[in-house]
Amino acid sequence: MAPALAALRWDWPWMAPYAPYAQAVTAGLQGGLSVAELLNQMAGALAPVRFVPEHQLPDGQAYEAHIAERRQCPTRDNLHDLFNGLTWLTFPRTKARLNFLQASEIARAGVGERRGPLRDALTLFDENGALLQAPPALWQALEARNWQRLFVDLRGLWAQAQLVLFGHALQEKLQQPRKAITAHVYRPQRALALDLTLPQWDEALAAELSAGHLAEKPYCPLPILGVPGWHLPNENVSFYDDAHVFRPPATGRKSGALDN
Repeated sequence: MAPALAALRWDWPWMAPYAPYAQAVTAGLQGGLSVAELLNQMAGALAPVRFVPEHQLPDGQAYEAHIAERRQCPTRDNLHDLFNGLTWLTFPRTKARLNFLQASEIARAGVGERRGPLRDALTLFDENGALLQAPPALWQALEARNWQRLFVDLRGLWAQAQLVLFGHALQEKLQQPRKAITAHVYRPQRALALDLTLPQWDEALAAELSAGHLAEKPYCPLPILGVPGWHLPNENVSFYDDAHVFRPPATGRKSGALDN
């Protein structure tokens, strides 16, 4: 963990929801704590799970099923699992809801060679998801993949929006930012207020997540570094001319479908 910790950047705009943990993370890991020990120390007694070393996951048991059954989250000493734990601390209800849906689907259908459409959608959310509160015009442009309107014409509206990265793999990837990194923004079934706190957002999100809705992959792709204020080069509008990143929707695309 030492080299990864030394390179860890908390000052990126997308790290803002997790930056309050920076001092505790740095002190704990430099003090010799494992990632699991660190997360338990920060969580206290109120977290929905306890974090345990990876070897406590029994052979042959599915990870999500183990969390649901034991309320224990197997954790490795790496950035991927650190970010997973920080997301558990920040969005405990939503993470617990996703785990319940995963474990229920495993109980119903087994693990199998493939996850199946629901578990695939749940994993995509958990690993690469992002959350957005934004004025309707921004949502409409995002859903249409109208990048010029989303990022240039409506640029001023982003001051009224709040974008939070949920997926822990996404957070890990963005420690080394690349223009092509793309989040899957969850599209809620009902419009959310623009001034929700993170705990309020967590509560609202967990209450609405359903297997039927998530199986449809209700996500919109969003190239993260295109967000105004998140990457200095995008202040030049030519940044958005890269059609390999800012791609138009494919002809005949079904509603809700995404590039993976």
